[in-house]
Amino acid sequence: MLLCPWAAGGGTDQVSREVAALLEQELDVPVNVVNATGGAGVTGHTRGALARPDGYTLTMVTVEINMLHWRGLTSISPWDFEPVGLLNRDAAAMFVRSDAPWETLEDLGRFIEANPGRLKASGTATGGIWHLGFAGWLTKIGVAPSAAIWVSINGAGPSLQELIAGGVDAVCVSLPEAQSLLDADRIRCLGVMADGRLESYPDVPTFKEQGVDWTLTGWRGVCLPKGAPPEVTARLVGALERAARSENFRTFMQNAGFDARWEPPQQFAETMRQVDEQLGALLTSDAFRSLHRSRFGPMFFPWVLMAILAAVFIGLIATGGFKRAEDVEPLIGQGLLRAAAVVAWVAAYLLAVEWAGFVLTAGVLLAVLLRLFGSRWPVAVGVSAILVPLTYQLFAVSLRVPLPQGWLGW
Repeated sequence: MLLCPWAAGGGTDQVSREVAALLEQELDVPVNVVNATGGAGVTGHTRGALARPDGYTLTMVTVEINMLHWRGLTSISPWDFEPVGLLNRDAAAMFVRSDAPWETLEDLGRFIEANPGRLKASGTATGGIWHLGFAGWLTKIGVAPSAAIWVSINGAGPSLQELIAGGVDAVCVSLPEAQSLLDADRIRCLGVMADGRLESYPDVPTFKEQGVDWTLTGWRGVCLPKGAPPEVTARLVGALERAARSENFRTFMQNAGFDARWEPPQQFAETMRQVDEQLGALLTSDAFRSLHRSRFGPMFFPWVLMAILAAVFIGLIATGGFKRAEDVEPLIGQGLLRAAAVVAWVAAYLLAVEWAGFVLTAGVLLAVLLRLFGSRWPVAVGVSAILVPLTYQLFAVSLRVPLPQGWLGW
């Protein structure tokens, strides 16, 4: 399985699917692409980093891994992965619809400055690499990043769809991600954040040519979870390098406009270290501090749950809830023992959920807990059979939060 932290249709998704197809040929096993989106890249990268390091789960890691931990969104960092190989780098670029009134980058900047809060822009989730590129450009021209509204969307593909639909006014993504719309003359590129004009897009001026000394480049590469066996890593490195150097991959990247650039594990690790240092300094500076402020941090809800549990236990102690009560403890005569049983069943759930799957494991856990707290078995099983699938539908299907599927597939 190859995890892609971004939505279908974007550049990372396109590269992931091409790489998966080539790895299937090299390894002679199916390689499925799974789009684990959400949380500004946190969901997919975290799922990849915490997967079993057995070689069966690869992750298409993107430059956002150099940003998420600096923004306080997760503790996952590049050092939680085993690098396999870097595949490409692409510079950010600015796009508007073909019928938009802004003909140049300067026109767009002047409009944002004169009309704070009116222009809507996107390209990725809030605080992602393309958001950083957009905010960096505004900062360079002396405009506060907050003067434009950044609409958080998971991926370049959905962002460009919103641009065409009129949901946003400007999009900051890479040129290859927008190539099909450029070819159809539905959008216009105002500039690219590269040191020089790109070979595949010689007509697109750089920001530097237009008087703005600002560059920003994203990267993509394949990683394993930390701790993968050396022999497994070595085999995958060989397979990925052959795929990356193949004529098929080179042709795909050239046709898509991506800058193909192979780097082996050691060089890839050094690239991640350098970029992490660069973006860390940028994101912790005063100019960019507002980008990674979050009203609710990643530990907000766990702390809320801990506070609720603490309040429940204090209430039980204050009201004598841990004393023997035959009418409310049909299975366990001691309240403290019942609490220990709950902890034991939750621990069993955590141990079994990855291989047995969320629906089966959560269903058993909920039914047992309901029975422990006095429900009859038919009620406990019925409630569990309804609530658990509904929960899976809401989070795994509707909200696309990845939940363990296990050997049953759900």
